[in-house]
Amino acid sequence: MMNKFMNWLQKYVIPPMTKIGNNKYLVSVRNGLVLTLPPIISGSIFLILGNIPIPAWSNFIKPYQNWINVAVNGSFGIISLIAVIGIGYELAKELKLDPITGAGLSTMAFIILSFNNKYQIDVNNFSSSGLFTAIITAFVSVSIFNWFIKRNFVIKLPDGVPSAVSNSFVALLPGFVILVLFWLIRVPFGIDVEQVIQAVFHPLLFALNSLPGILVYTLLVSLLWVCGIHGDMTLEGIADPIFLQFLTANGIAYAHHQPLPYITSSGFSSLFVNVGGTGATITLVILMLFSKSKTYKELGRLAFPSALFEINEPVIFGFPIVMNPITMIPFILVPLVLATLSYIVISIGWVSAPSAMVPWTMPPILGPLMATGWDWRAAVWSAIELVIAGVMYFPFFKVAEKQMIAKESTAPEK
Repeated sequence: MMNKFMNWLQKYVIPPMTKIGNNKYLVSVRNGLVLTLPPIISGSIFLILGNIPIPAWSNFIKPYQNWINVAVNGSFGIISLIAVIGIGYELAKELKLDPITGAGLSTMAFIILSFNNKYQIDVNNFSSSGLFTAIITAFVSVSIFNWFIKRNFVIKLPDGVPSAVSNSFVALLPGFVILVLFWLIRVPFGIDVEQVIQAVFHPLLFALNSLPGILVYTLLVSLLWVCGIHGDMTLEGIADPIFLQFLTANGIAYAHHQPLPYITSSGFSSLFVNVGGTGATITLVILMLFSKSKTYKELGRLAFPSALFEINEPVIFGFPIVMNPITMIPFILVPLVLATLSYIVISIGWVSAPSAMVPWTMPPILGPLMATGWDWRAAVWSAIELVIAGVMYFPFFKVAEKQMIAKESTAPEK
């Protein structure tokens, strides 16, 4: 039965998911969004410092809240602008074009679409709400640039002209076409692309902030991993723009002491679901540390330092979990259970939703504490999750341990 299931995954699920993960456009989104991490993490530091739940600190920092909000709004508030630069750059690089030109043309197009009906730039479009607009703008702009380059419809300068000057003239014709196209869309036709795109993507936004949606996402990540494919990275190009939009909206709401609108913002999966790495495998590592098997005990010692910081490849490929009928069951079930329980405790207000970006390598307990703006309940819940995951892994681990001990007892001595 298990072999049939694995064969079905290999035949029908893995090939299309692998193809999606390697798509140049989605790779450019995944890599381009990396550019947004420094400002988001930096802004999160101000967000965290401005809301430390200590009365003496709160009284001290209160007169400076507006100062702190400048740093928050100046980082969270320009995520889409930074994203269009990063995605335009990365997509141009994927298509073997001049990356900085791709970034520049994409940014120009995005800013044109950010003008309002009074022909003034609406900086609100630079925030997370404009993230999908940034992605599509970069796609269209760089694709037009690519069309001109591949057909050699460009202005070429003589040899010997500095490359920076030469590249600017190469981009002149496609740049003009991009400018005219986006100007026609926004000004003569009066189309608010931001509103159109938000309407189109609203069902997807709603789905991934719902319990069924986040469970489907969590299941896909786990299934890819048990087949040896980096599930998180494969789906990043699709899911990260959405989770990032949720996080920035939560961060701005938190800074202004408003209710947080999204439960599954960036950090929900990495900190509340994948405790100690995808599949909450840090608990498996802890079980190995106390194993009667010499092999597992040694692997546990080697894997624990990285598992503490959410890096679990040594376990996934060393235990192994990949293609292992015993451990793949808890590896899939544990994240689904933790996602369900975390969604419930956040939705009923027992724990705050993530509102600040902390590095995904942050250890359990500490990571949720910081990501939720020092909500001590998040730290307690993270500790409880470790216990739940450990209990679920335990019977499966004992089966694997028994098999390993039998192998060790029959292995010839060196």
